[in-house]
Amino acid sequence: MNRNEMLSAVEDTSILWDFVVIGGGASGAGVALDAASRGFTVLLVEQSDFAKGTSSRSTKLVHGGVRYLQQGNVSLVFEALKERGILLRNAPHLVHDLAFIVPSYEWWEGPFYGIGLKVYDMMAGKEGFGHSKILSREETLKHLPNLEPKGLTGGVLYYDGQFDDSRLVINLLQTAVEQGATVVNYMQVQGLDKDKNLVSGVRMQDMETGKRYAVRAKAVINATGPFSDHILQMDQPGSFKMIEPSRGTHIVLDKSFLPGDHAIMVPHTDDGRILFAIPWHNRALVGTTDILTKDIPLEPRADQDEIDFLLAHTARYLKRDPKQEDVKAVFAGIRPLAYSGEDENTAAVSREHVVHVSASGLLTLAGGKWTTYRKMAEDTVDQAILIAGLEFQACVTRDLNIHGFHRHSDQFGALQDYGSDALEIQKLAEAQPELGEALCTDPTVLKAEVVWAVEHEMARTVEDFLSRRRRLLLLDAQKSVDLAEEVARLMAVKLNKSPDWVNQQTAYYQQLAQGYFVR
Repeated sequence: MNRNEMLSAVEDTSILWDFVVIGGGASGAGVALDAASRGFTVLLVEQSDFAKGTSSRSTKLVHGGVRYLQQGNVSLVFEALKERGILLRNAPHLVHDLAFIVPSYEWWEGPFYGIGLKVYDMMAGKEGFGHSKILSREETLKHLPNLEPKGLTGGVLYYDGQFDDSRLVINLLQTAVEQGATVVNYMQVQGLDKDKNLVSGVRMQDMETGKRYAVRAKAVINATGPFSDHILQMDQPGSFKMIEPSRGTHIVLDKSFLPGDHAIMVPHTDDGRILFAIPWHNRALVGTTDILTKDIPLEPRADQDEIDFLLAHTARYLKRDPKQEDVKAVFAGIRPLAYSGEDENTAAVSREHVVHVSASGLLTLAGGKWTTYRKMAEDTVDQAILIAGLEFQACVTRDLNIHGFHRHSDQFGALQDYGSDALEIQKLAEAQPELGEALCTDPTVLKAEVVWAVEHEMARTVEDFLSRRRRLLLLDAQKSVDLAEEVARLMAVKLNKSPDWVNQQTAYYQQLAQGYFVR
């Protein structure tokens, strides 16, 4: 992906796009890929960087949703389990199975959760990631040596999926571009154009240059997640609310708190949520909270109460209790839940998606969950075809390999999340030995990855690379700050930026990263 090439298409005022998609997260990327792979002309624009918001701040799980089974939402679980299997087949370089253990501290918990997870296995059918089983106390502690042993009676083992969320968004967009889509980050929509009261295009501004653009479209799709209501207000001031925003927070700990390759699932926290502690990129990721909020910033911040909540609940289940000073990073995201019309605990709100068509023809995709992004996109494009008056073309993403597809990417070591692109990064490092040097270890990141991110993944800022192309900000905030200036220098060469830009980027990133520290 090359931003300058993408801008040349935006500047061509003769183009009447079939679809303009607003939003560059999981929903927007999925819609753009679905539409482009059906043969339609597609422009996707994102106000910041791709996956800047919710889509890079998840619990990193591709799962059917054990909690939804508890709630009796069988249809959503069936759908999510099916989509989980499809995603594993189409992006095996980013999605893999992960073993979870539900620890039992009461005599009835093993049989109770064992039966429920057997039902979960049966619902997955041939899409299953592995078979659940009841573990003895000794087996449980063998898999989870730092688990609190006092009162432990055993556990239940089951399997779900894990992935890297922002890497998947980038790969989805690369696949969309390969299918003919045009995608542009740092392009903010500032208004909707109408013809006879029907949406006919969008007005937007390049946040890098300040240049304004107007593009025409047969249909406009609002896939902006938490910001959906903002676009709806552009369409019709006073429009009803579609989003119930909820903030979820995670903390990241050293791997020593969760040695081994098994995750912990706690079925009930004090607020009724499920709590996960999972191994991720040689760290322990713990989350999440669920707090109703009215604020929807691009950079949501966790409250101290949420951090305390996660530390306290983690301490209940670990022999070695984590303290504030053990937290390597804290990050928060806003869930764009479909508005229920009631004030309630958002842990109980359905994660099913809604495709809404306004009187103007504006389509809005709201709600949903990461795992079902593909089905959400399929439903949205089916509706958009009708609105645009286009000839129907069937969805093909069920069997479409995602960019980077590689069945054995673990052979690439630290580069495995790039899948087949790892080979190209290795070639880049071999051709320019200085780029083969490591920026850092644990995780190992090569200088070549910075160059690759600029040239092929549309990274425009230090934050883009350290937070989303590589996950250093989330894995170790302090280490990412230490690398900021060097990353800025490497990017400046490829972006043709001045020393002042390097200084500005370094200073901005250092300030941004403060929100990921626990003080």
